[in-house]
Amino acid sequence: MKSFCKNKYNILVTAVGAIVGYGIIESLRLSGYDLNIIGCDIFDDAVGRYFADDFIIAEPAASGHYIDFLKKTIDEKHVDLVLFGIEQEIDAVSNNRVVLGDYLDKLVVDSKDIIDISNDKWLTGKWLAENDLREYSIDSASEGEYEDIRKLFGEPFLIKPRVSRAGKGIVAIQTKEDFDYHKKKLGGNFMAQRIVSDEENEYTAGVFADGSGKILNSICLRRKLSQEGATAKAWVVDDPALEIACQRITKALKPTGPVNYQFRKDKNSVFLLEVNPRISSSVSIRSKMGYNEAEMCIDYFLENRLPEKSVIKNGKALRYIADWIIEE
Repeated sequence: MKSFCKNKYNILVTAVGAIVGYGIIESLRLSGYDLNIIGCDIFDDAVGRYFADDFIIAEPAASGHYIDFLKKTIDEKHVDLVLFGIEQEIDAVSNNRVVLGDYLDKLVVDSKDIIDISNDKWLTGKWLAENDLREYSIDSASEGEYEDIRKLFGEPFLIKPRVSRAGKGIVAIQTKEDFDYHKKKLGGNFMAQRIVSDEENEYTAGVFADGSGKILNSICLRRKLSQEGATAKAWVVDDPALEIACQRITKALKPTGPVNYQFRKDKNSVFLLEVNPRISSSVSIRSKMGYNEAEMCIDYFLENRLPEKSVIKNGKALRYIADWIIEE
C-alpha cells in the first residue's frame, strides 16, 4: 500500500464483462492502493465479477433506471470513485448531470462539451479547424453525392457514422451503388472521409490531463486492431510528432483526467481519428507498460495530488484469448 495513503478506498468499476471494465480491475490490482473493488455489469455471468471483491447486477445505461441505480449503489456500497467501462454509461451520466448533483464528484467523467465534441467525428473535425489545429484533421464531408466526393477524396474513400463506437460502420467505398446504399442507411449520421495512410500506421495515445490544458502523464502505442475494434497488438513508441500533437490538442481541449487520442501517420503528417475522453480498451496494456491511468484517477480525484511521472517500459504487447473456469 502506498505509504502516504492510510485509507482503503471503495472503487466501483462498471461493465466488467467487457475489455475496458476488467482491464480497469487488472490495473487497479497493479496499483499501490489498498482497494475494495466493486464490479457491476448487466450480465450475471460477466467474467469481471470473479476479478472484483464484490459484484452487483447493473441496470442498462439506456434504461430509465440507470441513474437511480448508480446513486443507490454509491450510497449502499459507500463508493469513493466510479470508473466507467463503456461509453454508453458515460453518455447517460453526462446527459443527467443536474439529476446527479453532488454524485458527480465521485464519477470520473469529463465536461459535457468535451464529451459531445468527442462523440461526433464531424464535430471533432470542426473543433480542430476552429482551434487552429486543422493540420491534424482529415478531409471530410457531411453531405454530397458520389461523384462530388470521389473528386474531392479520390477512390476508394470512407463512409462512416458521425457517431459510432469501436470503429463500427466504417466502409471503403468504390462504387456509386455502395455509396448510395450506405449513405441512405446512415441518414443524418452520414459522413465521408479521405483515407489516410494504412493500418500499419495507426497509434493510440493515452494522456492524463489537469483540466487547464497541461499533460500530467502520457504514453503512445503503435497498434493493430482486433475485429472488435480494440487493440490486439501494441508497440511502445517515442515519436516527437505524436507528442507535439497530444500537447497541442490537450492545450486547446482542456480535458480532465484520462483521455485517449487515436491517430494515423502519413509520413511526417499526423491525423486525429478520434478523441475518447475516458479510460480506453488498452488500459491493461498501458498499466503493464508503466502507465496506470486507473491508479492516476485515485491519485488525482481521491488523494488530490498529481500523479507521479510514469516510467514507461520499452516493448510490445500481444493479446490472446484466455479461459476462466467455474466448477459447479
